[in-house]
Amino acid sequence: MPLDHYVTLGRSGLRVSPFALGAMTFGEDPGGAGCSVEESEKILETYLDRGGNFIDTANFYTNGYSEKILGDFFAARPGLRRHVVLASKFFTNLFPGDPNGGGAGRSSIIAQLDETLRRMRTDYLDLYWLHNWDRHTPLEETLRTLDDLVRAGKIRYIGFSNTPAWVTAQAQTTALLKGWTPLIALQVEYSLLARTVEGELAPLALDQGMALVPWSPLKNGFLSGKYRRDTRVTDSARTAFVGGPGEDEFTVIDAVAAIADELETTSAAVSLAWLRAREGTVVPILGARRVEHLDSNLAGLEVTLTPEHLRTLDEVSAPALNYPAPMHGALRAMLQFAGTTVDGETSAVYPPLSQSDVRY
Repeated sequence: MPLDHYVTLGRSGLRVSPFALGAMTFGEDPGGAGCSVEESEKILETYLDRGGNFIDTANFYTNGYSEKILGDFFAARPGLRRHVVLASKFFTNLFPGDPNGGGAGRSSIIAQLDETLRRMRTDYLDLYWLHNWDRHTPLEETLRTLDDLVRAGKIRYIGFSNTPAWVTAQAQTTALLKGWTPLIALQVEYSLLARTVEGELAPLALDQGMALVPWSPLKNGFLSGKYRRDTRVTDSARTAFVGGPGEDEFTVIDAVAAIADELETTSAAVSLAWLRAREGTVVPILGARRVEHLDSNLAGLEVTLTPEHLRTLDEVSAPALNYPAPMHGALRAMLQFAGTTVDGETSAVYPPLSQSDVRY
């Protein structure tokens, strides 16, 4: 599946590549996690040459430098910007001491968007994400402001990131009831090593026709293939910040590596192919500090996992979900169906009683 075999993003007419390009690493910063302007542009050119069209950043990535690199890149190539889907995020306050410099209030959203558009040298964004939940601002204020910006032509679509499912559900319901712009996608942490999104947010997205756009689909590089039990990784800034994999994580890493060896591909490609195979529309965000990182990740488009591969990965990475998720599996079926088959789902009997045992 090439990058130019597009998918619609959620319940919208926006066509995007099956993998997005994340620009969090664009721009050198004091932490050393970013890359130079030259390397950033090489990564962009490689992604676009392969048919990619979906680029994601945020206002605070490398202190705004990421947005500026993207803006300069497209400004130097007249006519190209309108053929790509540019997304950025708001929420983070870039002005110490100013309580209205960030968050999701009306004045702060408008100010943040104006700064983003200035840095990106464009007059609109295709997709604007709320980067985090602002519990100090009424949800209606955030949604009405975003709808006003859509009507003004400054943004085209909206999405939420890192926001609780109950808040997201309330937002979507409010938008639909009031005729405001609805959410079309959720940007979430999701990988073989981070599956708790499957408790609430993923089912919500599937029900509401929202796409999932996973960040860190290789879990801080743990699923990239360079982490092995017998190999010491000294990835300077990132390893110092997040540490290394634990025993439970290595169990998953080993299973991924075994399938990668069988298919003669990389662990990164297998991990990304697993995400692509999830139910609904799932568009992982690829991060890269070098062109070869991007090339390795794009191999995930060429891998098709068998049902047995998927079953193995599902089982080895099965998450422990918070209540009430554990009540919604086999126990729910036993309590509800009482040994019958409904919609293809067959249950045992719980409790194991016969009709004659029931006390009236």
